[in-house]
Amino acid sequence: MRLGIIGCGAIGTDVALAADDMEEIEEIYLHDKNRDAERHLVEKVRKGKAVTVNEMLKKVDAVFEAASQQAVKEYGIKVLSAGRDLVIMSMGALFDDKLWQGLVKTAKEKRCKIYLPSGAVCGVDGVAAAKTGGLDEVTLVTTKPPKSLGRSDEKRSVVFEGNAREAVRLFPKNINVAACVSLAGIGFDKTKVEIVSDPVVTRINHKILAHGRFGRLRAEIENMPNPNNPKSSYMASLSAISILRRIVDPVQIG
Repeated sequence: MRLGIIGCGAIGTDVALAADDMEEIEEIYLHDKNRDAERHLVEKVRKGKAVTVNEMLKKVDAVFEAASQQAVKEYGIKVLSAGRDLVIMSMGALFDDKLWQGLVKTAKEKRCKIYLPSGAVCGVDGVAAAKTGGLDEVTLVTTKPPKSLGRSDEKRSVVFEGNAREAVRLFPKNINVAACVSLAGIGFDKTKVEIVSDPVVTRINHKILAHGRFGRLRAEIENMPNPNNPKSSYMASLSAISILRRIVDPVQIG
């Protein structure tokens, strides 16, 4: 398999280094608008080569987006139109219904896949399964140290209460998990989100609460910040690597 990665930041780096150790992946093509970041990662990855996105699409089997919501808008349909599978990390872009519908339509036409990693949360598989039987309510409560939210609060503060669509719009770099939970369950407009800034906590906490015909679900995780980017949970990178293993592994679990 030949892999393309758009975005050479913290998550892109974690994925590239993991892919470098996978025997199923023969070549890794890297692209970042920040040429210094791109060059720095190429130096770390044995199988890595720096390319433009157009060059990448001529060579790879799948593309991993780990850059930004803008990158999803700019390259998403282009990747799928080339018949390449697409992994999307910046899921906040998908609150744009027109973009999401266009991505799905193109994937169907080209018979390729869109992969959405669960990111920094756990329990998304349960939400997706429960949706089949009927979900009544889904709530995501995210608690982060002020620094992770770009704030300097001295006491616990609820900085947002509303639906996932608005949360993703206002916190595009901090709450991609809301997009994942929404797409797995009852959608952006019905999924409730609460974002809390707490100077006491040292780990990023995500809690999913859901109920419906299946019963009740409560899933909670405390994440360490990514050592290379405190605004991102380390679990987001691990989830991304897990998706990559799922793509190359003949055994599928969950």
